[in-house]
Amino acid sequence: MILTVTLNTALDITYRVASLRPHAEHRVSEVVERPGGKGVNVARVLAALGYAVTVAGFTGGPTGQVLRERLAAAPGVTDALVPVTGPTRRTVAVVDELTGRTTQLNEPGPHIGAAEWAAFLRAYDTLLADARAVALCGSLPPGVPVGAYAGLIRVARSAGVPVLLDTSGEPLRRGIAARPDIVKPNAAELAELTGSHEPARATRDARRRGARSVVASLGPDGLLAATPEGHWRAAPPARLRGNPTGAGDAAVAGLLSGLVDGLPWPDRLTRATALSAAAVLAPTAGEFDPADYARLLTAATVTDEESAA
Repeated sequence: MILTVTLNTALDITYRVASLRPHAEHRVSEVVERPGGKGVNVARVLAALGYAVTVAGFTGGPTGQVLRERLAAAPGVTDALVPVTGPTRRTVAVVDELTGRTTQLNEPGPHIGAAEWAAFLRAYDTLLADARAVALCGSLPPGVPVGAYAGLIRVARSAGVPVLLDTSGEPLRRGIAARPDIVKPNAAELAELTGSHEPARATRDARRRGARSVVASLGPDGLLAATPEGHWRAAPPARLRGNPTGAGDAAVAGLLSGLVDGLPWPDRLTRATALSAAAVLAPTAGEFDPADYARLLTAATVTDEESAA
């Protein structure tokens, strides 16, 4: 079983409009609701690839109930969410069909009390016993300690379970010092962490801060990886037009599944790049067309950055 942790789950709502204009009324052509939050998106991609996956985190209120109902309809995903008093947040993505660009609105999430956090820690400890790997993903809801991911990484390492961390800001800064196996920041998160806007230098700097491997997602330019086995850049065959929401989560699913399968790093990066690109072509986060994935898997390129240098 692969475990994904989403402390700040969400009900993702995607609106599609012909053209998004500020201060104007819009007619929505399509509305899609999906269970969301970064780790939930990762879980849905993993399940679509055929892996058994369990989702842990928090859920509460009417929105949380809708999320659980949607999650129950996802084959291969087991719900281990801890109920809380506060309502699960909503995230709204507005897709401009003219430009292909997406505008995102994210609510903060419920306040997590001390007893609720303690209940999650007990559940997490139990779930690790059957986990082959764990992904810790996304923002922290109000009330959760800023060093929460660092603590969860240490617990997983003590249990012998490899950890992938995908977060930002101070939770990333503290989490990376706990020595996760993989950290997956985007370019902005990497620059904020290291102070460097040069991705190759920044990924190496991030490794020195504690992570065993760092894989930076660079949007349409693909992935840049600094690992103990080498340094690589992976890219899709061309820039793709679509909805980038959830593309990073699909990349995490590729990296995590590659870790579980024991793939060499170039193959992990090829899988992650193809999944990320296929997710861009899909209408909503956490989904991909298997035909797109298969095509992109053969077309993605991986370059040895050390040889290129």
